[in-house]
Amino acid sequence: MTKPHTGPSPEEIKEKQALEDALVEGLKETFPGSDPVNVTQPAPSRADGHVKRTD
Repeated sequence: MTKPHTGPSPEEIKEKQALEDALVEGLKETFPGSDPVNVTQPAPSRADGHVKRTD
């Protein structure tokens, strides 16, 4: 027999809200952020001829 779901406890609700508030504050403090991370490697230029690259 299983117990009925009673929902989160007041402590769990308070902790979740604190984490959510911290996330929102962190996002506000870092906005506007820098450019997103580039996931591709650009092609080498002529000036990069001396640099050995690996894939």
